[in-house]
Amino acid sequence: MSIQITTPQPEDARGITTLLYKTWLATYPNESLGITTEDIDDVYKDAFDDERIKRGEERLRAIPNNQKRLVAKDGDLVVGTATMIKGEDSTMLKIIYVLPEYQGKGIGSMLWNAVKDFADPNKDTIVQVADYNTQAIKFYEKLGFVDTGKRWKDEKWKMKSGASIPEMEMVLTK
Repeated sequence: MSIQITTPQPEDARGITTLLYKTWLATYPNESLGITTEDIDDVYKDAFDDERIKRGEERLRAIPNNQKRLVAKDGDLVVGTATMIKGEDSTMLKIIYVLPEYQGKGIGSMLWNAVKDFADPNKDTIVQVADYNTQAIKFYEKLGFVDTGKRWKDEKWKMKSGASIPEMEMVLTK
């Protein structure tokens, strides 16, 4: 395994989508909350359409200046991704995802180390995480993030079944 962290290229769009889908399938189904694998399949039902992949390629060609996007690759395989966005009041760590079979190998930390310097040093860095994703919560705590106590369910993550992924906020103070 030889992992390279790099800026994603348009041809990485399908690999990023595959990574997100596989990670969601491994992470978000939750019987007690009524979130099923069918819900995740429904979220991604059109994600691999040629038109959606082309839009993903276009987004990778035109990453805004206030965003930093990275991929971790094992050869040509996208095995991780991270996105950070500078906002008016804070920097948002939007995602760090690593393929399930590559988790626990330091790739998430590699992505964090490559993206963290993009954060505005004068503002807090915020990350939102599913409140039952204990693996991610422990990872962010290891990086110095702390739970703000803020909890919510975002309607944009309402599943086909009607269930929603409950989220929480964590902060890394400046």
